[in-house]
Amino acid sequence: MTLTITNIKRPGSDRTESVTFEHGLIKGWNLPQEGEVLDGHGGTLAPAFTELHAHLREPGQTEKEDLASGLAAAAAGGYGTVVCMPNTAPVIDEPATVRALREKADGLGFARLRPAAALTRGQHGEALAELSYLKDAGAAMFTDDGRTNENARVLRLGLEYAGSLGMVVSVHAEDASLRADGVMNEGPVSEALGLPGNPAAAEAARVARDLEILAGLQAQGSAARLHIQHLSTARALDLVRGAKARGLNVTCEVCPHHLTLTDEALRGFDAVYKVAPPLRTQADADALLQGLKDGTVDCLATDHAPHTRAEKERNLLDAPSGIAYIELAFPLMYTRFGAELGLEKLLDLMTAAPARVMGWPAPSLDAGAPADVVVLDLDTEREANPAEFKSKARFTPWAGETLRGWPVLTLVGGQVAYQRG
Repeated sequence: MTLTITNIKRPGSDRTESVTFEHGLIKGWNLPQEGEVLDGHGGTLAPAFTELHAHLREPGQTEKEDLASGLAAAAAGGYGTVVCMPNTAPVIDEPATVRALREKADGLGFARLRPAAALTRGQHGEALAELSYLKDAGAAMFTDDGRTNENARVLRLGLEYAGSLGMVVSVHAEDASLRADGVMNEGPVSEALGLPGNPAAAEAARVARDLEILAGLQAQGSAARLHIQHLSTARALDLVRGAKARGLNVTCEVCPHHLTLTDEALRGFDAVYKVAPPLRTQADADALLQGLKDGTVDCLATDHAPHTRAEKERNLLDAPSGIAYIELAFPLMYTRFGAELGLEKLLDLMTAAPARVMGWPAPSLDAGAPADVVVLDLDTEREANPAEFKSKARFTPWAGETLRGWPVLTLVGGQVAYQRG
């Protein structure tokens, strides 16, 4: 199939051009129009985004989300590739499950799926899963996300084995004993509300432990690669900054909700704002933003975590943790921080940066590159309306907020995966 998009701009340019796609690749720019022709309406063309941390809830939790709704939501958010987490029911710890998910996703025509597989069997943290077979089946990374790796020896073995396979181990770095029953950040707000707090030390202590494990392996010549998910505190960020200065092979991600929301949002006792790790302080959010600027933070990820409305209407003690907003991630970041970070940096954090973390080829708009692209309307303002979401989780902390930078067209493999309207 041949498709041409006219009336589009490259990032940072005011000149309108056209680009043609054929056989799943970019054929070239400003060629004679061929095949189906779509009007880009003066939007900015960028490589489609890559999401390294999303919960699509399949298998077994499809009342919250499924592959069709989650990957359609991702495409509507401008994402071309999504790495889904394995804390499903059953856990994604079998090669056959990885293959089945990929095959199903390939037939949907939305964002491309790259399943993460569990690091340990059943995510119990006791025995490693069959990592080599999971890699051969198409697993993108190994992680027990949804649970913390309490057994340091098992994590060490997993890092070492995964490193020998050239694979990343991604961790939810949080000490479960320090977190205890905390439902929000421990501090003045939790004290004022009378709610059990989750201290910043829970994250920092686990990050410190995991970095020491990595350092020991690296000193022995291991190729272990550690990726720390959803950093939320200034202290943990400082630990990662120091580890990188020491030459450790560690990367990390930050989520837009930890940049744009704080624990003050919990004063209304609304569980929509309950997430793990919890929303922290403004000082933490400011430190994370600085980490994006100075390169300590490698990439952005959403930790898209849909739940049913009924679950989120429970009280803060009983409601599950998670915020779902993969469709809003770029508009939210562009509106809040586009001027401060710059378009080029923001696009890098959502395209080339996740690829660098994974060791994947860098995305490009050059001829011959994969035809995974998004057209962004950087100027039109409109309100975030959860009723329009493709996700089953049609509620969000940013409902009604006026945002700019909306994706209007997403191609995956040269096929239209999302078109606004």
